[in-house]
Amino acid sequence: MKDKENNRRLSPRRIIGDILLFLSALLTADVIIVMMIRIGAVVRKEVYIKSFLIELAMLAVLIVFSLDVRFRIFTLVRSKAAAVAGRIMRICVICMTAVILFFCCRVMVGGMIDTSARADHAIVLGIALENGKPTDDLLSRISTAEDYLKENSGAVLILTGGNPDGSGKTEAAVMGELLKKDGVSDDKFILEDKAESTAENFENTVKIIGPDAPVVLITSDYHMERAVGTAKRAGFKSILRLPAPSDFWTYGADMMWEVVHEINELLG
Repeated sequence: MKDKENNRRLSPRRIIGDILLFLSALLTADVIIVMMIRIGAVVRKEVYIKSFLIELAMLAVLIVFSLDVRFRIFTLVRSKAAAVAGRIMRICVICMTAVILFFCCRVMVGGMIDTSARADHAIVLGIALENGKPTDDLLSRISTAEDYLKENSGAVLILTGGNPDGSGKTEAAVMGELLKKDGVSDDKFILEDKAESTAENFENTVKIIGPDAPVVLITSDYHMERAVGTAKRAGFKSILRLPAPSDFWTYGADMMWEVVHEINELLG
């Protein structure tokens, strides 16, 4: 009897369920902590609050899926009608989980592709300032851009991002200050500081450099896939990817942010 009980406890389903529950809980904690901090630090709080609520709904789906794998919560009841309803709910949860995981994989794989090469212009996408200061991911984008300039001395950077903070400084302006602090001359970059979104970044930038010439896109790895799609819709015909490494500790929250916006753009 004890052997049978131990086998039940060590069944593959339960082991997988425990792993899924742990990962879901870890991701949920990361999203809650990171997003709560950001909501209190960024200018456009309403955008972050809306995204945060959708992320929580998606995380709830992942947790319910994990619980069902571990405990079979949708088929615990003995009533035939309830069992049928439970199976229908299980199918719905599985489908929603599959969609979420598909987009998570899309974000992760997209950030691993590096197709950078020589181009006259490189677009550096901004990211919301937190309490008026650049985040680690924005610093990483600037560092990646500086490395690119060292290898391609004839290139010019297009620094994008509006959303001024309380002092009036935009994301693009802050990036320009960081570059000048590191010794990059003014003639090596152009500011596009009017946009309030990634889509507007590209719509404004395509007017500056035109859509036909190849352009290098520099943004955080988790943001690359969606950014490339947005650039294509704005009219750019040849986009070379140069992903900047992101902060490991906030990657889960950043990935879920991208999933929310990927699905939102897909739904129109």
